[in-house]
Amino acid sequence: MSLFYKLSILMGLIVVASNYLVQFPISYYGLSEILTYGAFSYPITFLITDLANRAYGKEVAKKIVYVGFIIGIALTLFVSTNFSDIISIRIAIGSGIAFFLAQNFDVQVFDYLRKKTWYIAPLASSIIGSITDTFLFFSIAFYATGISWVTLALGDLAVKLLMALTMLIPFRLLLKKIKDVSEKSVQSI
Repeated sequence: MSLFYKLSILMGLIVVASNYLVQFPISYYGLSEILTYGAFSYPITFLITDLANRAYGKEVAKKIVYVGFIIGIALTLFVSTNFSDIISIRIAIGSGIAFFLAQNFDVQVFDYLRKKTWYIAPLASSIIGSITDTFLFFSIAFYATGISWVTLALGDLAVKLLMALTMLIPFRLLLKKIKDVSEKSVQSI
């Protein structure tokens, strides 16, 4: 299986896991009003997009976003959507819209900054993608539900920004490995 398909499948699985985990607030240290478990898994999608963009370029990175989007939404509808619960449906819709727009912003910003110092493109694109994703998702999923979505969004965003910094470590470590694999498998896309 090529790197392209591995990244696409991983993208979809991370989206499904994040959509499931966002339903559960962190109940430790009084964080239940400001943070869900989904905040820790979702930033990995930006790492995947950025690695694909660096290895293959903008067009292939967009294809990975599209395949990941289809896998993520399809599995979310079957795995974590309770169709008798409007919030669960709104989570699926909000996730799809936020993911699609945020990941495409990430791809564009990364491509624009790709020639800068190695960390500029992944950090800037992940920050812009995270801000876009967070406010679109939480406003669509939780607006006018009685859930303090602005507080949850701010807590979620704080973790995503911290994770964007943390994801620079695996990005840097995987950069050469991804480049080596992509050069061998670029014909199979």
